[in-house]
Amino acid sequence: MNIRPMYTQDLDAVLANEFTGYDFPWTRGVFTDCLKVGNQCWVLEQDGEVLGHAIVTVGAAEAHLLNLCIRASEQGRGLGRELVMHALRKAFEAGADALFLEVRPSNRIAGRLYESMGFNEVGVRKDYYPAPLGHEDARVLVLDLEGFFATRNASRS
Repeated sequence: MNIRPMYTQDLDAVLANEFTGYDFPWTRGVFTDCLKVGNQCWVLEQDGEVLGHAIVTVGAAEAHLLNLCIRASEQGRGLGRELVMHALRKAFEAGADALFLEVRPSNRIAGRLYESMGFNEVGVRKDYYPAPLGHEDARVLVLDLEGFFATRNASRS
């Protein structure tokens, strides 16, 4: 398993994963823009095959996990947790004190993953996501990165 920066040549694989993972996937243009503006864009690959990706933006001591996707056929193997951990480390190394994200209430698997890692719900964005019958709210979650890594480092001592 390898996590490395995302490149333009990865976008076909990234989009294929997006389309298996989401009813309303991001477009090539959105990913291209993320790469152009210098967001932290990562892919998780195994044997040269892209199985997942994550996009993080960092600024003003805050990080935002904008997108995280694991190919549908590879879900349930802990790859999402591994990719989130990578994003947390990189955001912390870039000077972020906290990482925010939005998750659909209907995405219970992702919600449970984030909660198991210590994320806390701090709000709801009404009608944030497109949905088959209109829109769906977003749960806004946050993780205190300094506390998270201090706890992890203390438990290793």
